[in-house]
Amino acid sequence: MATTNDIKNGTVLKLEGNLWSVIEFQHVKPGKGGAFVRTKMKNVTTGKIIDKTFNAGLKIETANVDRRDFQYLYQDGADFVFMDTSDYDQITVPAAVVGDAVNFMLENQNVTIALHEGEPLYVDLPLTVEMTVTYTEPGLQGDRSTGGTKPATIETGYEIQVPLFLEQGTRVKVDTRTGDYLGRIKE
Repeated sequence: MATTNDIKNGTVLKLEGNLWSVIEFQHVKPGKGGAFVRTKMKNVTTGKIIDKTFNAGLKIETANVDRRDFQYLYQDGADFVFMDTSDYDQITVPAAVVGDAVNFMLENQNVTIALHEGEPLYVDLPLTVEMTVTYTEPGLQGDRSTGGTKPATIETGYEIQVPLFLEQGTRVKVDTRTGDYLGRIKE
């Protein structure tokens, strides 16, 4: 058990039988009345985000979440197989847990998986990944009706928007949180 004074970003709380990860928190001490902690939390399993306020000093239950480094090996049907980089054990993670991370995962890529009592909760990718553009239409100089971007398919099959000058086979840096093009990789 912990108190609301121990809340930090990334803390996982056990509330009403669900696990909630703290995204933002703010300790507030108004001039009148007691202090309180305002939080924004994300449900670890469903992804729902809520705002919740706790009185200062209130006892809360924290969950023990183990974040470990894994290497993505391959897709097995609807599931994904990862290997623990410390002891080489393999785990199978359902597609629902992997979520949108599948758009930016390549075989042999390192990821972080959060585990609670041996069950995978979510997959964390690095903030940026390097991908190769596998298909894109040739850009026409002077065609600026779309703001200077065109669709391009990267090697995972995900489609991103890239500048008109990019060609097929170009290595690009992509933001894994938003799917935005961040730049070309110089060879």
